[in-house]
Amino acid sequence: MDLRVMGLDSPLFSTLQHVMDFADDADKSFSAPTRTYVRDAKAMAATPADVKEYPNSYVFVVDMPGLKVGDIKVQVEEDNVLLVSGERKREEEKEGAKYVRMERRVGKFMRKFVLPENANTDAITAVCQDGVLTVTVQKLPPPEPKKPKIVEVKVN
Repeated sequence: MDLRVMGLDSPLFSTLQHVMDFADDADKSFSAPTRTYVRDAKAMAATPADVKEYPNSYVFVVDMPGLKVGDIKVQVEEDNVLLVSGERKREEEKEGAKYVRMERRVGKFMRKFVLPENANTDAITAVCQDGVLTVTVQKLPPPEPKKPKIVEVKVN
C-alpha cells in the first residue's frame, strides 16, 4: 500500500511505508527454500538407492560408478540417521580435447536414511566394489522377554 496516494507524504509516513515494504519482503524470503536446501534436495534426488531387510541386518545399496573410496563418506548422525555422501569430480581436460557431449553427473551427492530402532549403529560396514557401495547395518538382538518374578509365600 502506498501512503503517498492518500496525500500522506510526510517523513513519518515515508518511514512507515519502508517498514511495511520490508515486512512484505521478509515474508517472501522466509517462505522460499534456501540455496543449501535446494542443493541438498537435488543431490539426494540424483542418488538412487535400494534398501533390503534381512533377518539379521539392513543393507543399503547405492550405485557409485567411477568414484574412488576416498570420495565416499558413510556416517551416522543423531544416533539413527545413516548419511552416505561424497563428490564426483570432473576429469581434467587433456590438451586438445573438448567435450562434444557431457551427460555424466558431477558434483556432490548425498542420501539420508532414518534407521529403525533395532539397528545396531556400532556394527556398520561399508564396501565399495565395481562402482556399487554396499552398507550393512546389523540388527540388535531382540530383547529377552521378562521372566516373571516369583514371590515366596510364607505360611504363618
